[in-house]
Amino acid sequence: MHRGCLPSAINTNSTRTRRRNLRPCLCIYTLTTSAYNNHHPFVPIPTTVSDLRTMNCLALWPEPVVRVQHLSDSGISVIPERYVKKPSERPSISESIDKEINIPVIDLQNMNSSDESLRRKTADLISAACREWGFFQVVNHGVSHQLMAETREVWRQFFQLPLELKQVYANSPATYEGYGSRVGIGKDISLDWGDYFFLHYLPMSVKDQNKWPSLPVSCRELVENYGEEVVKLGGKLMKIFSLTLGLSENHLEQAFGGEIGACLRTNYYPKCPQPDLTLGISPHSDPGGMTLLLPDENVPGLQVRHDNKWITVKPVPNAFIINIGDQIQVLTNANYKSVEHRVMVNSSKERVSLALFYNPRGDVLIKPVEELVTEEKPALYSPMTFDEYRVYIRTKGLSGKSQVESLKSLK
Repeated sequence: MHRGCLPSAINTNSTRTRRRNLRPCLCIYTLTTSAYNNHHPFVPIPTTVSDLRTMNCLALWPEPVVRVQHLSDSGISVIPERYVKKPSERPSISESIDKEINIPVIDLQNMNSSDESLRRKTADLISAACREWGFFQVVNHGVSHQLMAETREVWRQFFQLPLELKQVYANSPATYEGYGSRVGIGKDISLDWGDYFFLHYLPMSVKDQNKWPSLPVSCRELVENYGEEVVKLGGKLMKIFSLTLGLSENHLEQAFGGEIGACLRTNYYPKCPQPDLTLGISPHSDPGGMTLLLPDENVPGLQVRHDNKWITVKPVPNAFIINIGDQIQVLTNANYKSVEHRVMVNSSKERVSLALFYNPRGDVLIKPVEELVTEEKPALYSPMTFDEYRVYIRTKGLSGKSQVESLKSLK
């Protein structure tokens, strides 16, 4: 049983204690049930002690949480106004389709070649991708293709479980860990057409497999193995980034605090009756260090802003999509740049993708590396810890690149 949102004082073996401590939850349950009845009749009403625990988490959000998947499954033909984007923010299908343009695709196997010129050429391709795109795909990366496919499939199966089984893992805005449907706690903010599951993988001090789904039964083992392999890949890329910047190979890793944080967010984008009016994820740059994304190979949807145009990424089979996050942009003094991206949805197919965020330690000051600061290019950003930095996105939601750009104004 998921107890992450339970008051620690509750002893579920004591009837007297349970009744006493659940009294506040009963008040939340009454108010929230009323709201659900009035506005969201297809969301089940809580009836058990487990449901009340879930409601304790859900009630921490500023308004009733609606699962997008169940909006989709309800058969609606018109999406609620909260999901409709401003005309200027809506996806343009005609603009995004260009068969000749894709983010760079790089064969990492060449980094293991005995041919130094081939290794250098591959490293230069990665450096150019980080400078010009902020995104690239890697193939022959060392992660088992079978493990990738099985992990993506087990998450797809999780989202197909009955709602009451998923609601056990309902998240709160305190940590976002668990089953969620929104980012940002502002009331009446625009919502995105997607659900997700967010979990901590590293450091070990915050890793709690009891908060990971116990169904399907293979989920926890697959996530454990998948996380281990993808974190290794992230470490390899960090060394390449350091070397291509003229630093020692461990420089960026040490600037991260020597102990990385790794989180996994599995995204589920249900079918949408009006995909031209909404987005699966609004435009943003990733606040962390680097993202290693396992996309849905069969259903494109990720778009990257490049030369002021939205480019739809065409996933290569068995590839990871890598993108630079805000923390590496700050460390490299904007030599490597995080790039705005968003996700489209469609009316005929669901999508599942897995994003592993490779982040610095939360309490370490992140600032431009001294070796990359010169008279011609002074430090662009003020120091800030990652813990301080990510409060912004967790409270205000996704907002383009405004967060990292705001660090310049602090100087």
